[in-house]
Amino acid sequence: MTRWGILGLGRIAHKFATDLLTLPDAELYAVASASAERAADFATQYNVPHHFGRYEDLLTCEGLDVVYIATPHVGHHAHTLLCLNSGLPVLCEKPFAMNARQVQEMVQTARINNVFLMEALWSRFIPSVQKALELIEAGAIGKVLGVRADFGFQAPFLPDKRGFNKDLGGGSLLDIGIYPLFLSYLILGKPQTIKASVTMSPTGVDEQCGMVLTYAGNQMAVLNSSFVTITRTHAFIYGETGNIYIHGRWHESQAVTLEPHEGDKQVFSFERSTWGYDYEAHHVMQCLREGHTESPLWTLDDSLNLIELLDAVRQEVGLWYNEDDLDNTLKH
Repeated sequence: MTRWGILGLGRIAHKFATDLLTLPDAELYAVASASAERAADFATQYNVPHHFGRYEDLLTCEGLDVVYIATPHVGHHAHTLLCLNSGLPVLCEKPFAMNARQVQEMVQTARINNVFLMEALWSRFIPSVQKALELIEAGAIGKVLGVRADFGFQAPFLPDKRGFNKDLGGGSLLDIGIYPLFLSYLILGKPQTIKASVTMSPTGVDEQCGMVLTYAGNQMAVLNSSFVTITRTHAFIYGETGNIYIHGRWHESQAVTLEPHEGDKQVFSFERSTWGYDYEAHHVMQCLREGHTESPLWTLDDSLNLIELLDAVRQEVGLWYNEDDLDNTLKH
């Protein structure tokens, strides 16, 4: 039985907790919030034996095996270091942190302390994405020539909430644009060139972001994210001999279609009753049981590469959040 703690009790923490309850070898053992009332309510809802009204108090809970960090982006760096320096393994929500410098410090701390750390890019572990990779590796579409992926919805303009709040790391790129960028990296690796453009909200964060990436093998990725338009949130992988379509919404998809240029198409279905966070939780527990300090499927180097791509996009469009962030971006 793996005993989990959750630090930060917003919307995504509820989804993660719900999925964790479906795993027979997992126990939600402790939760922590900046609000004692919220922590108590969350613990009651999910029958959690320990709850704390300060983040740092979670470290006093004996018996914890791993902590899931679900605070806003701007807290990921500090809260991850808090746990790692206490010897607690960490699964931290994406984006891993606000810039590459912060992620480098997190990774270095994990490696020095020999403590497990992984970015919670849950889409990496859902069966549909796994199947798409399997088909590519099997040569089902030949050489990959392009990737097209989007993620968009109409978010209510609430300046004080995380989505549009600059102080909380808001904006479509870091919140949902990371998903298409992750998929392009997963399939094509690091690009040679990045071109990007954004439209800005009145609060100084991007409300839309478009990206075009080119690669050494003459491949291209066309990606976009939006808080103002509802997109299909589909993903297409184009190859020399066929295409792969990850059904919408692709980052949580339950189906993949293989469309060869010659022959019949095949549909692969992966129905589930969970949100999909159980796959990454199961993977983390497997890593811990096997003594890994990082995931073999989504390594810390992968997280470093992804945050560097996010930094490069932000540098391209002049998007930063504070002086420390700007300093990191200009040096990248």
